[in-house]
Amino acid sequence: MKTTAKYLMLLTSIAWLAACKVPAIVSKQENKNVPSGFNNSTDTSNSATIPWRTYFNDAYLTALIDTALRNNQELNIVLREIEMSNNEVMARKGEYLPFVQLRAGALTDKSGKNTWNGFNEEDLKANPDKAPKYYGDFMIGAAMSWELDVWKKLRTAKKAAVLRYLSTIEGKNFLITNIVGEIAGSYYELMALDNMLAIIEQNIELQNNALELVKLEKNAAKVTQLAVNRFEAQLLNTKNLQYAIKQQIVETENRINLLAGRYPQPILRNTASFNQLNMDGIFAGIPSQLLIHRPDIRQAELELAAAKLDVQVARANFLPSFRLTAGVGLDAFNPAFVFRPSALMYELAADAVAPLINRRAITAAYFNANEKQTQAVFNYERSILIAHLEVVNQLSKWSNYKQSYDTKAKEVDILNQSTVISNNLFRSARADYIEVLLTQREALDSKIELIEIKLKQLDAKVNVYKALGGGWN
Repeated sequence: MKTTAKYLMLLTSIAWLAACKVPAIVSKQENKNVPSGFNNSTDTSNSATIPWRTYFNDAYLTALIDTALRNNQELNIVLREIEMSNNEVMARKGEYLPFVQLRAGALTDKSGKNTWNGFNEEDLKANPDKAPKYYGDFMIGAAMSWELDVWKKLRTAKKAAVLRYLSTIEGKNFLITNIVGEIAGSYYELMALDNMLAIIEQNIELQNNALELVKLEKNAAKVTQLAVNRFEAQLLNTKNLQYAIKQQIVETENRINLLAGRYPQPILRNTASFNQLNMDGIFAGIPSQLLIHRPDIRQAELELAAAKLDVQVARANFLPSFRLTAGVGLDAFNPAFVFRPSALMYELAADAVAPLINRRAITAAYFNANEKQTQAVFNYERSILIAHLEVVNQLSKWSNYKQSYDTKAKEVDILNQSTVISNNLFRSARADYIEVLLTQREALDSKIELIEIKLKQLDAKVNVYKALGGGWN
């Protein structure tokens, strides 16, 4: 009999140890390698370190950004998510601390006559002198339970929650970067639209004067009604352009108001300085700095670290868990006896539990945790790649449109001269009115294109700053 018991204990131990075996998996490691420089440059000067108040040196623009950072609804929603993540950290921390509960209760019952308790109850009724006044259980005390974090499963889960809390902060920083960039881009767009509208209004005045001149030429029988009609049609076409631009101004203003979390109101801006805005002072640094400055990359990195810890937590589920339970209090069948020393009761227990049969649930959770960790690796590598490509694209855009602006400015100067020349030649009957119309149209188009190129330059300046990871500090 003793030998059989030994064999049973041995078999139970072997089965228990086998239950603790963890399935083998191979985790994917992230690749942090990036090119050594942008456009073969190794200069480490980086515009991302410049605070946005310095980078966007415009009092109206900085006031708008300040308003948005206070009132933007999307940003405030994210701030609430950060608080919820912090609460998750608090909950995880509490899991590996002892749980202590106060207990108080009263119980009365009536046992069946043919049960042991019922038989004793009937016996007491037959001898009423021996019978207690109350039948029940009256108790007051405290109970404690504590899962011993032998494998650091609970502490690891808490660390994962902390990392996710930190990742939500980086997500908030990335949102701030986007809000700052969107407001700056829309603000520059407003300035560009104002300048386009001013150019159109100037051209309307010039074309009005030209129309009056053509009417005088017709009265002098130098041109026909066809010339008058062509000049008037061009004037109407130019007048029509201003309405589309005015609509764009309204929509752009309200896009800024939405980001600022307020109802429609005029946006104050310094339109006159648009063409004099400084386009220098952009420093890209080196690609490895993106890992430090870009909030979305740091967020992906923290999510990856948390996912790795989740794998450790899932792995610990295969190992035995140990729990201590204890209780102390006063217990009696009569409430009058509850507070007597003889009513003192206590208990202390310890147990160890390990999965033995049908471990599919924890195995699936373990495999899923590893797959999520692999997903986090790909997401991290993808965020680095996207950031690098964004910087390359915006640096190229900034450089190309800078050269394009210089070329287009020369074209505008030539066409402005051509407009004066064509008007003079027309007055002296040495040029056809068609030449005047074409020159005016080309001059107007080139001026508007020049503003559009300037806007693209400014857009590239904003996007380079955002791509490098600036705008949240």
